[in-house]
Amino acid sequence: MFLFAGLGNPGPKYAGNRHNIGFMAVDAIVRRHRFSPWRRRFQGAACEGEIAGEKVLALLPETFMNDSGRAVAEAERFYKITLKDIFVFHDELDLAPAKVRVKHGGGNAGHNGLRSVTAHCGNDYGRVRLGIGHPGDKALVMPYVLNDFAKAERPWVEAVCDGCAELAELLVKGRPEEFQSRMHLLLESRGLSANGKPAV
Repeated sequence: MFLFAGLGNPGPKYAGNRHNIGFMAVDAIVRRHRFSPWRRRFQGAACEGEIAGEKVLALLPETFMNDSGRAVAEAERFYKITLKDIFVFHDELDLAPAKVRVKHGGGNAGHNGLRSVTAHCGNDYGRVRLGIGHPGDKALVMPYVLNDFAKAERPWVEAVCDGCAELAELLVKGRPEEFQSRMHLLLESRGLSANGKPAV
């Protein structure tokens, strides 16, 4: 079984925040692949489905971002899921808007949600890094990530979430590089570049 965990903060107040793009991406996967209805489990909302013949548990922790690892670890232990089969979808300040990268292991780049997952589960899980760009000043990071995406950003946010849903099978098939390259092509097909702006 695979675990797709989205990182974000629970509740309508945070639903449209840049920090919640991980929630948005996993929700798009769940809708596209017709998973079972969401229900409260593992200190969050969870549901199950199948992608490319593999069982997948989708999880949106409701512990708030900084304690995300508690929920992920509870699901991991219950189903005895190995770290290589866990993918955490999260916002990434160090990537340009709409840029997407996948890696296993590595640092947490100051991301409190990843830090919590690493503390509770270990470090060698998959990270689906969803670029949101950086405000340019460290002092502005908190208000930036806790603000909603601007109206002008919504086309690329929707495209990235749709891409995660469409290409999710490549993650369970162990083809993360193809996931990345095809995401780039999908954005291009919608007239968007890797920084989320209309391609010229």
